[in-house]
Amino acid sequence: MSFPTIPQIAPTISIDRSQVINLLLASVALEELGLAHIINAEGEKLQAALGTLPGISLTAPSFEGLITINREVRRTLQAVLKNQMLLQFKLEEILDIPPDTTPE
Repeated sequence: MSFPTIPQIAPTISIDRSQVINLLLASVALEELGLAHIINAEGEKLQAALGTLPGISLTAPSFEGLITINREVRRTLQAVLKNQMLLQFKLEEILDIPPDTTPE
């Protein structure tokens, strides 16, 4: 079996330090936005199950069904919370990047 041939790739990326920091901050913000959408969807899931979501009329699930839905929502929100904790660490690391001290 032969080894794959990987072409030589040398991309030229020219961004300065402040642009890098801004991109890192934007990545945290976009991840937080995604998590906010997940939280909102889980809230709407609960509202739909309870029959309180405007514009949606569903048959109310049984008590056991509500417990199952609640358990699933709780697990999802726990996963979101874990991601938010990681994002907090990421944000703190970004904010701790020392300022550029090289003379211009």
